[in-house]
Formats: sequence, C-alpha cells, structure tokens
Amino acid sequence: MPETWITVEEAERLASERLEPGVLGYFAGGAGDEETLRENREAWRRWRLVPRVLTDVSEVTTRSEVLGGPVSAPILVAPTAFHRLLHPEGELATASAAAAAGTVFCHSTLATVPPAEVAAGAPPGRRWFQLYCFEDEGVTRALREQAVAAGYEALVLTVDAPPAGNRERDFHTGFAVPAELRVPALDAACGPGREYTMQETFDLMDRSLDWDDLADLVAEAGLPVIVKGIVAADDAALAVQRGAAAIVVSNHGGRQLDRGLATAEALTEVVDAVEGRVPVLVDGGIRRGVDVALALALGAEAVLVGRPALWGLTLAGQAGVRRVLELLTAELALALTLCGVTTPGELTRTHARRG
Repeated sequence: MPETWITVEEAERLASERLEPGVLGYFAGGAGDEETLRENREAWRRWRLVPRVLTDVSEVTTRSEVLGGPVSAPILVAPTAFHRLLHPEGELATASAAAAAGTVFCHSTLATVPPAEVAAGAPPGRRWFQLYCFEDEGVTRALREQAVAAGYEALVLTVDAPPAGNRERDFHTGFAVPAELRVPALDAACGPGREYTMQETFDLMDRSLDWDDLADLVAEAGLPVIVKGIVAADDAALAVQRGAAAIVVSNHGGRQLDRGLATAEALTEVVDAVEGRVPVLVDGGIRRGVDVALALALGAEAVLVGRPALWGLTLAGQAGVRRVLELLTAELALALTLCGVTTPGELTRTHARRG
C-alpha cells in the first residue's frame, strides 16, 4: 500500500475513503466553521522560498538537532490521541516508525498504549510525553512518573485546552471514544468501561492552570518542559520566563478556537519574542517538505506533523507512518538543495518572502 501514494495529500484521500464517518470526522475535523483548520494550510502557501544559486550543494543533509539531541530531519511526530482507532498496533506502530526514521515520537496523554508498553515494545528512539493536567492531581502526577520511568526525554505541556473546541463534525456523527477502547489515562481518571465524548474528556482536565503552575511543573517534573499551544508573542516570553525548555507554536490543529491565528502567521513574532533563549517549534498545516523549509527559514528549529502520520498509520501501520516521514524528508532535502543550502540550519529569513 505505501508504494501506491507519493504525497501526504494522497495518503489523506485514501485514508479518508477507508475510515467510517465518526472516526474520520474526529481526526480530520476542526472547530466551528473550520476556518483555522483550512487557514493553517493556506498560510504556508502565502510564503515563498527565495533560492540562492551557484552554491556547492553536492552534499546536502537533513540531519539536525532538536532539544540537544540528533534527528534525521527536523520533522517530529506530533502528539495525537487514540491511535488504536486507526490500526490495531496503535502508538506502538507510530513510535516504531519514528524510531526507524530517526526522529522524535510525542506520546499523547490520550494514547491507547501506555508509555511503559511503548518503551518495551518499540525500538529504541527519542520520545517525549505530551501532558494534559487533570483536575485529579494524582492522575497527572502518575502520568509524569510513568513517562520518567519509561525513559521519555521531555514533557510537552499542552496549554490550549481544556475545554474542548466546538468540534461540530463530532456532534453530527455522535462520535465518542468507544468503551472497549482502553485509554489508560481515562481509565485512571474515571475507571474503564464507559464511552467518552471529547467534551466529557476535557471536562476531566484542570481549567485553572496559570503561569505559576507552569513554573511549579518545571521545578518538579524532573524533565525539560516544552510548552505547546502558543501563538501570542507575549505568552512565548512568559513561558520562557517560567522555565520552558522550548515553545511549540500551535493552535491544536485548528481543533480549539476557530478563527484563531494560523501558526505560519504567528511563528515569526514568537521567534522574535523568544530571542534565541529556547528552541521554537511549530505545527499545523505542514503537508510538504517546502512547508518544512519555510518554517525553518522563519526561525523554527523543527516542525511537528500530526494528521499526516495518522493517515500513514491508517493505510499501512508502521510502514505507512515511516513512508510519510520519508516523503517529507525527501521533499525537504530537495528544497534545501534548490535553495542553495546544505543543512536545515542554513535556512534564514533571507530565504523566505511573503507571496
């Protein structure tokens, strides 16, 4: 199956034909009128690359460093929930693909496979744990401890939820997390054997978090804390002040606040506000290697891809996720070469211009 598609958009189309409406709507959908969902893609298309010529590009590499460690390309696997809705191996397949590709796998709080099982069953690789803070502090603490014990390198604190966004596709289809789908974090919060809508899931989480809570988490976590879900420059500066190890410019894939700012539009202001003190990463709407190149040129150290990995998982499990990562990496390598640079770090704002 992987050989039959050669772009992320083809993988999305084929996966969409395979999934039943409720599951497809959950993974593909956004909030409200889905303007932010669409804008995340369109905003990258408003930027243009400015290639330089007559440079020696006989040896080009996509290899890079993110948060002090190596990656084969600055393309990471974003945290997404409920992978066993798409493939029986779930997060084990996704983590294995990321490890084989030489990049970072971000393990969601709402994963269907616990961190210890991924650590035991997937090949060794770089793994971060995405954290939602539950109202029950014991559940949150247990999640952190599991990530540390399983050898995860960092916590990725998602700050743009709760509550759940107005995901109207889910309302239309009646999507709920099936009772038979085991989600360890939800089992710990409420016990197994019941369905959850996304609204009910996010109602379990703490809406009172503030900047002091971030500082406390940084002090207590025992791992670097990456803050995901920032689009405002002032918030980026506050996160750095409170000890964040990195920032992810993200609007939750357009699934939270509709008509929110597209990540491609927010990126440069966040990079400027951070002033090089910590790495800035970005997600949202990345579908091509040229999108990755533009993000790097605008100051991101790396990108994260969520839905593209899920479409690969749907189509061919581990091999499908690996295929997506390889396609994006190959496209990035070509973009670097044609821009006249030999490494991702050589891209600067001189290589990008608004179209």
